Amino acid sequence: MPDLDKLTALISPEAQALGFALVRVAWFENGAQGSDEPTLQVMAERLETRQLGIDDCSALSHRISDLFDELDPIEEAYRLEVSSPGIDRPLTRLADFTDWKGHEAKIELAEPMDGRKNMRGDLAGVDGEIILVDDRKAGRLTFPFSALGSAKLLLTDRLIASTAPINSDGADEVEADPIHDEAQEDEEYG
Repeated sequence: MPDLDKLTALISPEAQALGFALVRVAWFENGAQGSDEPTLQVMAERLETRQLGIDDCSALSHRISDLFDELDPIEEAYRLEVSSPGIDRPLTRLADFTDWKGHEAKIELAEPMDGRKNMRGDLAGVDGEIILVDDRKAGRLTFPFSALGSAKLLLTDRLIASTAPINSDGADEVEADPIHDEAQEDEEYG
């Protein structure tokens, strides 16, 4: 498995040069998104929208590919996947738990704590390095950021309502082509 810290250190300046923040660098030995080959997954976002468009993904992918062609930091064959974190995004940075306060998340700790390894609840922010989660049944749960295994937002109506579209400029100018009806054509041309 490649050294993810080393790869992150190489990729982060490339993302920043384009005005993006790096969300996650992950390695999937058995592939990701239906691929069966090892995959390096890079998630990034624009700070102002918390999303990344197709052209943004392409630009970052080209920068990473050019750099990796020069440095060759991964010995084996792999697939590069650059994407936006999406609406039900992974929570990978301490700031994510403040930024998405009030939204529901699914959290897995690296090791069980107080007999609990998995939790689900509304993010209640952070207190220093301590993450706060309001669980409907158990009440307020807390754990140090260092104990986090993985976390992601859950797709809810509240999350959808609070997430701005990537770019709706020009959406009202789109003209749909008329639907082609073969039955109507048969009648006309008999």
